[in-house]
Amino acid sequence: MKKRIAILGSTGSIGRQALEIIEKHSDKFEAEILTANNNAQLLIQQARKYKPNVVVIGNDEYYSNVKEALADLPIKVFSGYKSIAEIVELPSVDVVLGALVGYSGFLPIVNAIKAHKTIALANKETLVVAGQLITKLAINNHVNIYPSILNIQLYFNV
Repeated sequence: MKKRIAILGSTGSIGRQALEIIEKHSDKFEAEILTANNNAQLLIQQARKYKPNVVVIGNDEYYSNVKEALADLPIKVFSGYKSIAEIVELPSVDVVLGALVGYSGFLPIVNAIKAHKTIALANKETLVVAGQLITKLAINNHVNIYPSILNIQLYFNV
């Protein structure tokens, strides 16, 4: 059974690497959710290629552009930071890759842990700002946190 990955920050370096891994191991992984803050054009390209169920553009100004560009596909499109923080709770998500810049990755990771999702964390600020809280939440919710998508490959034996 394929692991469905939510990539928070799919247009950044880590997110692009994760998509390469998903493509290389398409028998084991699929992109369930892709998010970006401002890079709407790359998000659109990624969505057209990987066909996730959901995309979120963090910057509300780009919502209509993304929505229109993907109108011919069965992809749900949302916008805003609140949407990014909430979509990680979807039952269709198995693994959340947190590759957002700075503190913006904190709340989505907290919500993912509370929703019992496996975490691939590439955002050190989340641990720097609230390492004790994140660790305690993970222990209490029986959630594994792996340092990046590369270690997820090892975890899933690919």
